[in-house]
Amino acid sequence: MVDDEPGVRKALHRGLRAEGMDVVTAPDGPSGLRLAQTGSFDVLLLDIMLPGLSGYRVLQALRAQGITTPVLMVSAKDGEVDQADGLDLGADGYLVKPFSFVVLVAQIRAVLRRAATEGTRGPLRIGGLVVDRATREVRWHDEPVALSPREFSLLEVLVGRAGTVVTKDELLRAVWGDEQAATRNVVEVYVGYVRRKLDAVGAGALVRTVRGHGYLASDAALDEVLPG
Repeated sequence: MVDDEPGVRKALHRGLRAEGMDVVTAPDGPSGLRLAQTGSFDVLLLDIMLPGLSGYRVLQALRAQGITTPVLMVSAKDGEVDQADGLDLGADGYLVKPFSFVVLVAQIRAVLRRAATEGTRGPLRIGGLVVDRATREVRWHDEPVALSPREFSLLEVLVGRAGTVVTKDELLRAVWGDEQAATRNVVEVYVGYVRRKLDAVGAGALVRTVRGHGYLASDAALDEVLPG
C-alpha cells in the first residue's frame, strides 16, 4: 500500500491485516516503486497524489518494466478522465476517496481472483536476485544459483513476501505442507542451506534472521521503506 497520509496507512494496515492479508506500506512514490519492483506482491494499492513520484508514474514505470502485479489506484479525484488515465496506464481498478472499507476488500479479492485465474506468476526480484517462478531458476546478477526443489520453494516464499517477517510455522506450512515429520529445526537447517548457496555468489545478506520472530528477505534499498 502506497499512501502519503499516515492515518490512512495505519487504518488500512490494521484493517487489511484483520482480513488475513500481509501488508507492507510505503509513504511516497519512489519508495513504493522500489518495493513494487520486486514483483513480490499479489496486489498494489496505489494512491495517485504522492510525494516524489505520482501514482501514475509509478504505474507507468512498473508496466514499462514488464511487472504485471495487479494495481488498484486510489484518488480523491473522481473525474472520468482521471479514471480513464489510470486504466489506460494499466491499472486493474480505481477507487475514489472516501471509499467503503468493505468495497475496498471486495475489490482486492476480485483482483486476486482474476490474477489467479490468469495464472500471473512473474519473476520475483530483490536487488540483483531473480527468482523465476516459471522456470524455477534463481540468478544473482545473471549467475545461476543451484537450489534443490525444497530450497527453491523456501526462497520463493521468503522473496515472495519481501519486506515482511515470515515465521518458521508459516514456512513449514508453505514449504512442507502436511508433512508431519517436518519440524521448526528443519526450517532452520534449510534456511542455512539457502544462505550458504546465496553467500557463495555474494547474496547472503538478502535473507536475515529476525530473532524471536522468523526470517526476512530484503536488500539495502528496501530497508529505507520497511516499516518499524
